[in-house]
Amino acid sequence: MQIEKFKVLLYLKKSSLDKLGKAPIMGRITLDHSMAQFSCKLSCTPDLWNPRESRLDGKSREAVEINQKIEKLLLAVHAAFDSLIERKQSFDAGTVKDLFQGSMSAQMSLLALLDRHMEELKARIGIDVAPTTLSTYVYTHRSLGKFIKKKFKTKDVAFGQLNEQFIREYQDFVLTEQGYAMDTVRHYLAILKKICKIAFKEGISEKFHFAHYKLPKQKETTPKALSREDFEKIRDLEIPEKRISHVITRDLFLFACYTGTSYADTVSITQENIFTDDKGSLWLKYRRKKNELLGRVKLLPEAIALIEKYRDKNRETLFPKQLYATLRSNMKGLRIMAGISQDLVYHAGRHSFASLVTLEEGVPIETISRMLGHNNITTTQIYARVTPKKLFEDMDKFIGTTGDLQLVL
Repeated sequence: MQIEKFKVLLYLKKSSLDKLGKAPIMGRITLDHSMAQFSCKLSCTPDLWNPRESRLDGKSREAVEINQKIEKLLLAVHAAFDSLIERKQSFDAGTVKDLFQGSMSAQMSLLALLDRHMEELKARIGIDVAPTTLSTYVYTHRSLGKFIKKKFKTKDVAFGQLNEQFIREYQDFVLTEQGYAMDTVRHYLAILKKICKIAFKEGISEKFHFAHYKLPKQKETTPKALSREDFEKIRDLEIPEKRISHVITRDLFLFACYTGTSYADTVSITQENIFTDDKGSLWLKYRRKKNELLGRVKLLPEAIALIEKYRDKNRETLFPKQLYATLRSNMKGLRIMAGISQDLVYHAGRHSFASLVTLEEGVPIETISRMLGHNNITTTQIYARVTPKKLFEDMDKFIGTTGDLQLVL
């Protein structure tokens, strides 16, 4: 929008003196061919007013206090004007007045700020933001919209309408009415907290509404790797040819068991991620979608066989992409067909690689950490649970090495 003229004029309304003989100070915003008047909610002694400077003359207490308030007021008007310029949409003097006075019609609202932040995230996808990150924001936006519509009967709310009670009621809404798990609710509240923090830092909100509100504690669960028996059930499962979607899901899952890749990484790797070392062995090297850290693992013959099975020159990725919702549904079907009692999720393949395929076979946990692309070995210790077989083998080794020792009391 091309702005040719923007001016803020302050003047006295001498025709409306109060009981103390003071005149109200008025303001007029001129923007190109539009004009909007407003009350400054200030008054002063007419003899002290300097119309040329739009200030009070002298250093009296009245002059100093009123001039300070005028400075703050003018800064707010110009801040509103600058904010509208940044939105890159058409506006007039009335819009500046509305935003300056905190009118709901022009004030930056909760969902509007969330929209703006989501647009910023979109621009960073592939740089430092994973595509899956944006989906959580989309679901949060959708959930907040439903809650606001129910509570306020409007499409959006100003930050001035928010308080800690709003946060608690939203948490209850997502838990009870939408039926989401606490971990999901925590993700939604974390995003709401981030938006409120941005609003407070930018001066859109007068207070940080999460200052005294603690997010629900994240539920700590021990990852469940497959037992050797359950892994073999999935590996050897005979799936009818007509269920090609289930075959793809099973093979993608097995690749995770053999390499430790997550779903997002498995369906994204290409031939460029495959390297051959000096001994002719094939390696998989890739940047994890989650944290951009390098994951690298020597490919087992079973993993190579899966790559060859799905090799297609017309497809960029090594494996066919499958919608995550379809994959999750198919995983439930595979669990039933294989007769596995525990829940079967794709990420169990990464856990199984860490414990069943590597740790149980004697691979040091430091090496496993590098393979999985972890930046902290503590994370690897959670993934690589010690199986009973590994425990017995380690104890046997310990007993064997200490057989010649004599205990002296």
